Amino acid sequence: MKLKLFLLAFTISVISYAQDYNVAMQVSKSDLENNYYEKDSTANALVIYDYGNSFVDKKTFWLTVQVKQKVKILRTEGVEKGEYEVRLYKGKSSKEKILKIRGATYNLENGSIEKTELAPNAIFREENENYTLVKFVLPNVKVGSVITVSYETQSRFMSKFQPWYFQGPDPVLYSEYNTSIPGNYEYNIKLVGTLPLDTHDSKIEKHCITLGNGTGADCSISKYVIKNIPAYKPEGFTTTSQNYISRIEYELSVIRGFDGRVDKISKTWADVDKELRVDSDFGRQISKKSLVKKLLPSDITSLDDETAKAKAIYQFVLDNYKWNNKAERYDVSIKNLVKEKVGSAFEINLLLENLLTSQGFKVFPILMSTRANGHATKIYPVLTEFNYVILKTTIDGKDYFLDATDPYLSFGELPFRCLNLYGRLIDFEDGSYWQNIKVDQHSFRQHRVKLNSFKNETFSGVVESKFTGYHAHDLKRVFNENPQNYKEKKTDSYTDIDITEHEIVNFDKNGYEFNEKINVSLEPEFIGGKIYLNPFLIKFFEENPFKLQERTYPIDFGYKDIYSYVMLIDLGDDLKIIETPPSINYALPNKSGSFLFNVVKEGNQLIINFKVNFDNTIYAPELYQHLKNFMKKVVETQNNTVIVLEKQ
Repeated sequence: MKLKLFLLAFTISVISYAQDYNVAMQVSKSDLENNYYEKDSTANALVIYDYGNSFVDKKTFWLTVQVKQKVKILRTEGVEKGEYEVRLYKGKSSKEKILKIRGATYNLENGSIEKTELAPNAIFREENENYTLVKFVLPNVKVGSVITVSYETQSRFMSKFQPWYFQGPDPVLYSEYNTSIPGNYEYNIKLVGTLPLDTHDSKIEKHCITLGNGTGADCSISKYVIKNIPAYKPEGFTTTSQNYISRIEYELSVIRGFDGRVDKISKTWADVDKELRVDSDFGRQISKKSLVKKLLPSDITSLDDETAKAKAIYQFVLDNYKWNNKAERYDVSIKNLVKEKVGSAFEINLLLENLLTSQGFKVFPILMSTRANGHATKIYPVLTEFNYVILKTTIDGKDYFLDATDPYLSFGELPFRCLNLYGRLIDFEDGSYWQNIKVDQHSFRQHRVKLNSFKNETFSGVVESKFTGYHAHDLKRVFNENPQNYKEKKTDSYTDIDITEHEIVNFDKNGYEFNEKINVSLEPEFIGGKIYLNPFLIKFFEENPFKLQERTYPIDFGYKDIYSYVMLIDLGDDLKIIETPPSINYALPNKSGSFLFNVVKEGNQLIINFKVNFDNTIYAPELYQHLKNFMKKVVETQNNTVIVLEKQ
């Protein structure tokens, strides 16, 4: 009775969520007739069924992976889904195999299903030093086709247990992954992404692997299912896609031999700390006073104020050593850096560590992974995931994160590439730990426009702009490298106003701010004797950056933002107000952001205030539609606001 109820429930479930698509490898007429996916009208293809099964063969003891997939082609761009590539790893004593490649294309011709099978001569191999690439292209694929593919791979490399990607560039109706892992192999298993599992079943199968001498092993059997998976579509304000594409990964941790031998493959952080301490590219480059003896000038070492001394040492490194744009922990030599004056991020920042330590500062290196490299795994150590190092020091009770690779950063600022949530702080005395890396201070972009006079049907005035933090870095760099070119490009970028004078105010390439002042003139639009003016001479956002129907990964700005625009129009005795737009007070959920806009008259001035705050650095995907609507309102206000004036 229970079995019947289960089968009935399963049947109802499949019918209800699959709708007109048959969620199985069999191709139905409805699969071919349906040429639309309601949940994603922009999809090029729809993966109807995706199945994987990984297990150790009971006879050969090879790791075997069976793959089956059924795909519907919805648009011309989706035809390339009929092109498949499978990479097979080559080792010193063995290489992976692929067997049982099957494929077919189904089309609806005159109301009948026509099947075209993959021919053996359409399967090709490309040999490389470390792998074989197996390619095959299904025949007769076009818009409306349904394609099916299945194959099996075999491998002796148990350390390369097959990961499974539930999510990809196309939506997926049903993805299932089954695993059977013998008890003598232990893996660290990591589920990546934000999509929850619809099914996660586990059980133990007794004596799944047996040897001729009577020994054997039980197997851990697992089944993972996710349904109705949206496509991963790249969009701005994020880190690498590998942080968020939903998948399951495996790293071999322990091998237990049938003879009782135990090989520990993965390490603890205590193990890694010991390894790093004697590492020639890391531990042996840290806190070595002999490497930097007599390097600092006396006007720095004689400073009494601790903060001033730390800033002077930081500036000394910036002024005398140049980053070569290399970041990895490889072939690190402080000695060579001191000699050549050019080095990697590890060399430059570890030199800074040595110099600060030599002057009595307590400094800790932080191993981290940059935004483009992905988030480092927290549940177990993977040293290869760390591709960068920064420093942390505490002065008068205040913590500072330091990086001396960029001369346009001020003391305590990190490059944008380093704003990736956390890193591993290395403390050889008390043990390493995870250190959160975040920027509490807002970066600011402000424009203050004063239109002081209206003569000869032309407004004239001044624009005072202020950029702080991450909004200032690139501007400082571009201006410092070529001031004339910077000003010319600025002039060319303003199509609706004329720039009569341009001044950079108190420029300091190591400062936190970048300030400029521009004298401008503009001719407003006249209709029926009235003046129509869009007050936004400078726009923060030309268009809404959020365009997806659905986003499954966080919106990661990296830092908090404030955008402020104020215009003051001196009405004098010549102008009177005919029409102004209504005020706007718009907020994101949980006080995570706000948008304020209003127009007020104070005395003889008309004042336009516009301010956008992003008070979180990261927004969960559940807030995507809120952000999308928020930015729609911001962009519409910039583009469509009109103030109507009239000459008196």
